[in-house]
Amino acid sequence: MKPEVVADPTDGKLAHLDGLHLSRAWMLRGIAGALAAGDVRIQSLQVTAKQHAEDGLRSVTGEHYEGGHWLGSFSVYLLTSVRR
Repeated sequence: MKPEVVADPTDGKLAHLDGLHLSRAWMLRGIAGALAAGDVRIQSLQVTAKQHAEDGLRSVTGEHYEGGHWLGSFSVYLLTSVRR
């Protein structure tokens, strides 16, 4: 599962992909944190979560209203979630 490319951050529909990145990262971290220590899936989930987090957080700038007015809340969920 790879992050999608947001070709135009001023497009309100495409900006939702950044929200998807942040939401996926948050959920993938949660899944990884719920697995038993040593589970072979943890590393893959963490790597994928990191990729999605980086792509999503890159767009939390406030530069464009289309994402800037709501991506911050998704960022808070991601950044305050419990990590393993």
